[in-house]
Amino acid sequence: MRSRCVAWLLGLVLLLSATLAKADVPTVAAASDLQFALTEAAERFHDDTGRELRFNFGSSGNFRRQIAQGAPFELYLSADEAYVLALHEEGRTEDEGAIYAIGRLAWMQRSGRNHLPEEEDPLAAVREAIAAHGTGQGRPRIALANPEHAPYGVAAKQALEHAGLWEETASLRILGENVSQAAQFALTSDARGGLVAWSLALAPALAERSDHVLIPEAWHAPLVQRMALVKGAGETARAFYAWLQEETARTILAGYGFRLPGEDRPPSDKGVITP
Repeated sequence: MRSRCVAWLLGLVLLLSATLAKADVPTVAAASDLQFALTEAAERFHDDTGRELRFNFGSSGNFRRQIAQGAPFELYLSADEAYVLALHEEGRTEDEGAIYAIGRLAWMQRSGRNHLPEEEDPLAAVREAIAAHGTGQGRPRIALANPEHAPYGVAAKQALEHAGLWEETASLRILGENVSQAAQFALTSDARGGLVAWSLALAPALAERSDHVLIPEAWHAPLVQRMALVKGAGETARAFYAWLQEETARTILAGYGFRLPGEDRPPSDKGVITP
């Protein structure tokens, strides 16, 4: 009788443990430039730990507002560190978090459709689109993320302003809700291309049907990307936050063009132009 009771209690403990483990599947709010890199990282994290995660990819600015309003995210990875620091000041995150990447902006276009701009003049395609529109040869669109709440949209606007092309592209711009949507727009049939995150251009799903060239870092404010645990985060979110700062995760992020401040630019074996 006693052995049956022990076996029953052991079974109950195992069942409760499994239930709790399943319940601890945190929702992570992540900038959309991380869509491919973070998905790969999460798969490796699951292999290493057995823990699962749920992701919402989107605009950093929108997530900043949602977390301030109490959205049930446990970890926030922003493409603009200012959003994380603002949430910390408001008491929404456990601390100031950690910088996990410096992002890069790239011009991306469909493979084989038009010649790719040279690294010395990466926005030549934008001027070509403006000229074509001015002579009545169609209306080739220029895709970018919405600068009102997407950090890569802000960087794209700054790059166009640097080249003196912001006002001239007013009638040609098509805005994505986030940079991932902008990348989709950039590869549509009516687009000349778009200004998107380099990490998306490097992702195999997009790289196989697109070409790209990097935009010089001096043409826009640095894309300093920061993450932080939201107050009340559970064990799995904490484990993933720590794991993202370890060598395995850093190697995965580097494969998508991300680096930390002070690191050399990650090497590329994909023929990427690196000014």
